[in-house]
Order: sequence, then structure tokens, then C-alpha cells
Amino acid sequence: MQQELSRKARIRSAWIVALCLTGCPVLASAETIKAQLSTAPNVPPPITRTKPATVVVEMTAKEYVGTIGEGEKYKFWSFNGTVPGPMIRVRVGDTVQIHLTNAKDSTESHNIDFHAVNGPGGGAVKLNTEPGEKTGLSFKAINPGLYVYHCATASPSIPAHIANGMYGMILVEPEGGLPPVDKEFYVLQSDFYTKKGKGDVLEYDHEKGLAEHPTHVVYNGMAGSLVKNPLKAEVGDKIRIFFGNAGPNLVSSWHIIGEIFDKVWTEGSLTTPPLENVQTTLVPAAGSSVAEFTVEVPGTYISVDHSIYRIAKGALGLLEVKGKKNPDVYKGLE
Repeated sequence: MQQELSRKARIRSAWIVALCLTGCPVLASAETIKAQLSTAPNVPPPITRTKPATVVVEMTAKEYVGTIGEGEKYKFWSFNGTVPGPMIRVRVGDTVQIHLTNAKDSTESHNIDFHAVNGPGGGAVKLNTEPGEKTGLSFKAINPGLYVYHCATASPSIPAHIANGMYGMILVEPEGGLPPVDKEFYVLQSDFYTKKGKGDVLEYDHEKGLAEHPTHVVYNGMAGSLVKNPLKAEVGDKIRIFFGNAGPNLVSSWHIIGEIFDKVWTEGSLTTPPLENVQTTLVPAAGSSVAEFTVEVPGTYISVDHSIYRIAKGALGLLEVKGKKNPDVYKGLE
């Protein structure tokens, strides 16, 4: 038996050597590239690769004081210094390497739970990172779709890390990529629970979080972020919005006033047939939706959570469309 195994091992070794002499195609390693990241509402460019690669993502947990609303400051916890964190774009079959650094001046440990990961804790157990330290995770992007990621450190609580701004989205493109469109946008809704803190800076209020009574419901980390800096398009543009809801509590009833979604991929699933001609779509906490529509008429369109009182808490954004009028589609009557 040992002689037979030895003979098979020699044959296998000779076969590998022969392959390597001709370029070693079987053992060729995947290309290693830097991740495509973007800050909301921008989206990383579409992937043109036809083969999987090893994609390296550099993330930093940062705690900082920023603007949560008009004249209001808040102590955010974040990834890469923005709320939401960057959007990551990879393709199915990629090996994704996450390198997480926790800033030296952080007051808490941080990690990341990727909903795109198949593994315990979504990778959070491998990415527990103390202030000033760095950790790493490698995972295979097996399932195409649009996924949320967020911090899931238990100290002081998982909800506190999410409620303070530690979330973002990762897009795993299906084989062959997504059909081309004219404009793509990244919009993420979330709810904040605040109380008066030291000086003029608001702080996280755990009791309001438990009661599910948010003081702010916002797009892209700040009330009015998409009012002060509206999304922009031209008449005739086909638009794709990658919409997420970080919660931590509320379900979003996402609606754009004056538009109908031509196609909606609910729950962020990109491999199931889309719904068509949708007025309002539900996006659960820690869920997502992909919507496509074409704008036929110029003007200002308002994006809202149609649980309508939330507009007063900040769930409001604008899409400004320029171009020629289209009276066949829309006009007033004398």
C-alpha cells in the first residue's frame, strides 16, 4: 500500500512540474487588486473584470464629532470617517480581504459584521479590534446581492455601535455584472437616538433606542444631506439607486414623489426577477433594495420614507432633473 501511494505521489509531482513548465495554468493565483470604494451618494464604477480576483479593502474605525442636522452636532462612530461608511463593490467569486484598523484615539473596540459573509458572526469575530490595533479577515463572495455591513461589538452593546453610525453597504455583482445605466447612487437610511451631551454636542440615548423613539431619521448620516446636496440627473437618464436601511430599529417605506420604480430588486437580491411598476418599497432594518427608473420630466423629485411623519425627523432627499419639458407626459391645464 505504501509503495502504491508513493508511486501516485511521484506521478502527481511530475504532472505539476510539467504544468509549471508550460505556464502552470492550474496553479495560477488570482489577481490582487485594491477595492473600489466610494463615499455616499457616489457609487464605485462597474466591474469590467471577467474573472474573480483577490480584493483588498482597507477600513478604519473612527470616532468623531460631526453634523447630524441643521445646527446640531453629534459624536459619531464611523468607518473611514464618514456616515454611512464607504460602499464596496466586488463581484461574485472574489476573495475579499478586509484590513480593519481602529484609530488610536477611539474610546471603544470595534469590528465589522458583513451580511455578505458566509461564516460565524459575518466576520465580526475575526475583526474585533482594540484602539490602536489592526485585524484582518478573508472571505469568499459567494452570493451576489446588495448587503449591509455594520459594527457588532458587544461593548457597550451592538445596537449602540449601529445607532452611532457604524454601517455601510457592499455590492456583490452577479456573474456578467449589471446592465449599464446612466446614473448610479448610494443612499442609506438610518435612525438616531440622541440626548443633550456635554456642551453643544448630542450623545447617544440608549433608553430612546430601547423605546424605538428616534430623534432623527436621515439619509446618508445627516438630516438634509440630500437636500443641501441633491442627486442630479438629466431627462431621459436611466437611474439605479442602491438603497439600504441600517436601522437599527425602523423599517423604511421608501418612495420618490412623482416617480414610479420601473424595476425593484427587493431584499437586495440580484438573481431573482425584479418587481415592476412599484410606487413604494419596504426596506427592513439591515436590509436593502435596488431600484431602477427613467426620468421623463424635468423638475425636483422628493425621496421620502412614506411613514410620513419621519420627514419632520430628516427622512427627506431631493433628485434634481434638468432637460426639456415633456408635455405629453406631464403638464398643467388652464
